[in-house]
Formats: sequence, C-alpha cells, structure tokens
Amino acid sequence: MKTETALTSTALAAMLLAGIAHAGPVPPQPNKEKCFGIALAGKNDCAAGAGTSCAGTSHSDYQGNSWKYVDKGTCTKIRTPTGTGSLTPKAR
Repeated sequence: MKTETALTSTALAAMLLAGIAHAGPVPPQPNKEKCFGIALAGKNDCAAGAGTSCAGTSHSDYQGNSWKYVDKGTCTKIRTPTGTGSLTPKAR
C-alpha cells in the first residue's frame, strides 16, 4: 500500500512540474521564427499580452499579440480566418 501511495505521489508531482514547465517561456528555436496571430487559444508559444504568463495562455484563436514558432520564411504565408501570420504583433 505504501509503495502505491509513493508511486501516485511521484506521478502527481511529475504532472505538476510538467504543467509548470509548459507555462514558462519557450526557448529560442534555431531555424524558426516567431509568427504572431496564428495560434489557437491556449496553444501559443509565448507573448500573449497583459494578464498572461506565456506559453499556452492566449485567450482567443489567432490572438494578434501571441506567437507560435514556425519554420523560417513561412510565417507570412500562413492564412487564418483573420488574415495572414505576421512577424510583428498584430492589433486584435
């Protein structure tokens, strides 16, 4: 019984740490560029404005001040229902 409790505690701690790590900034990615306005709600890599902590904190789909890493040279070719991706934050 004690072993089962220890395993459960360890698994819960690992899940909590994984969640904390995900909420922080995403490290720079070689051969990638930040593309604003393309991430779905909660799927951004970082920069989602006031009231957000970073990765996974955007509040709406295609939020203009949140970005996601994409392959270099592809950002402005990505089309969304609100327009194309941008290399700089978009008003929205």
